[in-house]
Amino acid sequence: MTLIIFCLIAGLFLAYGNGANDNFKGVATLYGSGTTSYRSALTWSTITTFAGSVAALFVARGLLITFSGKGLVSDAVLAMPAFPVATALAAALTVMAATRLGFPISTTHALIGALLGAGLKASAQNLDLSHLGSALVLPLLASPLVALLGALFLYPIMRFFRKKLGVKKTTQIRLTMESAAPVLSDGQTLALKQSPELPKVRIDDHEDKASEYSGQLFGLHAKKILDSAHYLSAGAVCFARGLNDTPKIAAILLAASLFSNTPALLLVGLAMVIGGLIHASRVAETVAHKVTRMNAGQGFTANLVTAGIVIAASRFSLPVSTTHVACGSLIGIGTVTKSANWKKIGEILLAWVITLPVAMLLGYLCFIAVKALTA
Repeated sequence: MTLIIFCLIAGLFLAYGNGANDNFKGVATLYGSGTTSYRSALTWSTITTFAGSVAALFVARGLLITFSGKGLVSDAVLAMPAFPVATALAAALTVMAATRLGFPISTTHALIGALLGAGLKASAQNLDLSHLGSALVLPLLASPLVALLGALFLYPIMRFFRKKLGVKKTTQIRLTMESAAPVLSDGQTLALKQSPELPKVRIDDHEDKASEYSGQLFGLHAKKILDSAHYLSAGAVCFARGLNDTPKIAAILLAASLFSNTPALLLVGLAMVIGGLIHASRVAETVAHKVTRMNAGQGFTANLVTAGIVIAASRFSLPVSTTHVACGSLIGIGTVTKSANWKKIGEILLAWVITLPVAMLLGYLCFIAVKALTA
């Protein structure tokens, strides 16, 4: 009974951490482009992510098997109650640590590391690393590259058709008033000199965030059409993430024979929603503002690429990471527009690299701890 309670807590803790780190990524372009506020974007992500979790009941059940550990470890290890508990706990600790630091990492990556670590301690000789490479690692490595190339290919096409349709991009110059007063310099030229009494004008240089679209499409204002399409594309990414991630975590609860498929998926979806509502802000700031500057059109394109890849992967039970795909799309956009923040991108890539060994070590240690506590 103690292990069953531990497994429930660990599984829901992992779902909470997943929501905290991942829920906002789908709507990061809405917030980053200035299309809407943080709170509105978070509300939209909450609704659409949970819808994806519900849809997983019907179209993503194959991922329940993939992330139960079946094929990676022996059936004897899968039957150990401590195995799913240690796996969920290690992955959750990894994801929550990254969330506190503001790094968008992959829950999928953390789960694989945790499965490896716990499996190594439980029965090292029964680990099937060939299954790891073909069924798990290859889709994870390929998906961000596919997303980057997809954005590199799609954005110029979208920009071409925008111009052909007569939709123009205008840049608004934003002025910030600070303390200054106009005085004549020695050359009789009007200048601005700092003064505590009067305001000074400063130009905001974030041009991509201030750019808007003007013109008509099908008799409607182009900006309104684009904003609506941008919202739909962001919702599609969140829906796809809920669809792809919920079964991976629910597999932990199923491995311990706690619930049948339907209540396991719904409980995980609910915990993901709560985690996003409470703990999304730090990762939101990183993904929305620190990877690349973007406008609404660029964000819309990145979302189309992300949603397409993740939904297709879910349909064919491929365990891609929404984090990797979304960031790959944004990096692709930033490469085209020459606005990518390569220093921050390098930090994110480093976080991705260390996710697996950290989760693996924690999986190993958590298996020891859980066995000791329940002996």
